[in-house]
Amino acid sequence: MSDEWWRTEPTKTIRVEGGIRTRSQRGDIARTWWSRRFFEVLESLGMGGRLERGKRYARAGQVLSLSLSTSIAVAQVQGSRPEPYRVRIGVKAFTPEQWIEVEKALAGQALFMAKLLAGEMPADIEAVFGTVGLKLFPDSSRELSMDCSCPDWEVPCKHLAAACYLLAESFDADPFEMLAWRGRGRQELLDHLRALRDSTVNAAPADIGEPLSSVLDSFWGKPSPRTGDAPAAADKPDALLDQLDPLPVIVRGRALVEFLRPAYRTMVEGS
Repeated sequence: MSDEWWRTEPTKTIRVEGGIRTRSQRGDIARTWWSRRFFEVLESLGMGGRLERGKRYARAGQVLSLSLSTSIAVAQVQGSRPEPYRVRIGVKAFTPEQWIEVEKALAGQALFMAKLLAGEMPADIEAVFGTVGLKLFPDSSRELSMDCSCPDWEVPCKHLAAACYLLAESFDADPFEMLAWRGRGRQELLDHLRALRDSTVNAAPADIGEPLSSVLDSFWGKPSPRTGDAPAAADKPDALLDQLDPLPVIVRGRALVEFLRPAYRTMVEGS
């Protein structure tokens, strides 16, 4: 290829119909904390200045397709050549063993469990990943890779940048896509969290002593003498009546509870 190859390269972008446009047509595109956090990561890796190049592409609908699966997002972006460019944005997925630890940590936080099961992304979820030695968002170029089939050597090129904006909007619409990118799909995660929750609820209860059915013979019996102890319920069998809300019943000018006290005492004395 001659040194003058760039002079023959088409420079006018081929406009397309039916492409994927960002919902936001002015101002910031990322609206939730997690999609903004995604851009913060890209900026921390030195990509911030080049991202703006793709915003116009993203808003004009130059991205023909975008799909996300474990570890990778793939897009087709129409540029100045007849054939669309193929874009790939890859991230290092967590292993199944790492996800088990994450799920245990999430299940240990009742508020996080409730929010996730309701389809929400807890604001402090990054801290939970941190407790098991992981980071939800990639923080180095070793965990994040980008490439495009266009001849532009800069990363991200405008085609990659356009895909990043649309990826951020997909995170806005469904935060579980961000977790799927890291290796755990929405349904699988929720199923595992529900199983962990149910296993906790159904755990064997602590020993609370003998069941009432096995002590009925002595339940109403007279207590053995004790010294220095506070009066037991059996010492004052009508004490239960004092714990109840006053009964709004008057019989012969007296509260109904006063007629019940002798019956409670008789059950003990006659046993």
